[in-house]
Amino acid sequence: MKVENWFLKPNVVIEPLIERWYAWAHLISPATAAMNVVGRHLKIMNSYIQSPQIHAAAILNPKMRGGPFMDYSGSRVEDIRQLRDNTLSRQSELIELHDAIICLDKMLKEHGKGFSLESLYEKVPEILKGYVELVYDLNNNVSFRLFESLLYHSSYYNKRSQSIALWLTNNDERPFCLSTARLDDPGVLLLNIPFDHTGIDALSRMKRKGGSIGQIADLLQINEKDMPLFKTFFTQTEHPAYDRYRGPKARMRYFGHACILIETREVSILVDPLISYYGYKSSVSHFSDVDLPDVIDYVLITHNHQDHILFETLLPLRNKIRNIIVPRTTSGALQDPNLGLVFRNIGFTNVIEIDELEQIKLKNCEITGVPFTGEHSDLNVKAKICYHIAIDKFSFLFVADSRILEARLYEHVQRLTGNVDVIFLGMECDGAPLSWLYGPLLTEDLSRDKDQSRRLSGSDFQKGMHLIDIFHPKEAYVYAMGQEPWVEFISSIKYTQESNPIVQSNKLVEECRRREIVSERLFGEKELLYEYEPQLLH
Repeated sequence: MKVENWFLKPNVVIEPLIERWYAWAHLISPATAAMNVVGRHLKIMNSYIQSPQIHAAAILNPKMRGGPFMDYSGSRVEDIRQLRDNTLSRQSELIELHDAIICLDKMLKEHGKGFSLESLYEKVPEILKGYVELVYDLNNNVSFRLFESLLYHSSYYNKRSQSIALWLTNNDERPFCLSTARLDDPGVLLLNIPFDHTGIDALSRMKRKGGSIGQIADLLQINEKDMPLFKTFFTQTEHPAYDRYRGPKARMRYFGHACILIETREVSILVDPLISYYGYKSSVSHFSDVDLPDVIDYVLITHNHQDHILFETLLPLRNKIRNIIVPRTTSGALQDPNLGLVFRNIGFTNVIEIDELEQIKLKNCEITGVPFTGEHSDLNVKAKICYHIAIDKFSFLFVADSRILEARLYEHVQRLTGNVDVIFLGMECDGAPLSWLYGPLLTEDLSRDKDQSRRLSGSDFQKGMHLIDIFHPKEAYVYAMGQEPWVEFISSIKYTQESNPIVQSNKLVEECRRREIVSERLFGEKELLYEYEPQLLH
């Protein structure tokens, strides 16, 4: 009997969608999803239907990159109108939830004057009763917290809204995903399956282990009419096997943006996975998902922004990941969804939540959570954390996009961790205004000057040098800049040499080199080997 041995092509995109919009963490948690449906999706669709020519012009203007504009010509108006109408029907409960949250917030501002809130529970909108707690802070500012776990067990979390789009990519060009919905296209196969479907894991495994197209088609419930397209996603050419690192050192591989793989003979640790696809010519040399281990012991997530939690990368890797570590929060605040709940509800059964200064101890490795300040527009967000990784006596510090608002915080941390050998810091120091990401969550308008002052910004030269002065690293790398072409669809960033983040990071690299600290701004790919007892080998 002939054994079928088909492999998933390396450039097949497994794109997660929610009602045809690119899935990111704020579309998973029910309350933030409700706010984004009304405050982002419906606004953009209505704007496109009304003035498609404005959108067509805006996407050609580099200054409008990342703005609320559909990346379609005017010919898709009827398609967007149909999607808008489907949204009003299929997501009507989330729209009601949005309206109830706005109503609740308004009621609390009118009646929460420092007296007991108990009588106000009667005024809570009916659909929110039992899902919120009314609270003051110590300065008598009134607010509410969500019982988020209960919302996941309500009709507001609807897995039928989730789907997967399969398509072949041959370059890095893609529309900005937060403002452009996925419409029907002859080369795109839409699978109406939820994100926790076992078929996603089985399909992803076929990049390494060949199998039967018929069997995977049955598992994914592919219609007969879609089989010709589905078959184009497979090849009988086997992909190169992964050559697991077995050396005596620690190997660091930079995969682009904030994605770093640390490997020793004993453990593999992947930070903030955002992986480019393989199988097409790119203008930038880079590692891809075929360069990842067959088993990833720990995936570390630093914070809840769409360029650090990319489900398009994480869902196909789910079958390889033994443990995924996320920052802990139980605040119940609208702007601070619980990442443990997000991942568990999309099929990850191995989630570990970590708090500041908590440790995960392995045989010769310790992972420690480190405070993460800034980059969240001064919102009270707890789901963010930096990581200190010690392998024997050799240490790495990943501070992601942290903006060093108070250097003494990290002086306190350094007293516990000691100096570090290698530091990775994000220096996208301009950042978008608060409304760019969190605007749909705001319950009332924020003036432009206040909005512009509250940025999603990382460290500049001065703040980055605070870390260098405190932790005395032997090597300092600027990362998480969003420069790679395969990141642009999610970050919308495109720099010139005059861009402030480039100027600021150049200054930091030059100053580090002046001090004889090995330093560069990472781009594309990088591989280094480190001795445990910290003598550096390049």
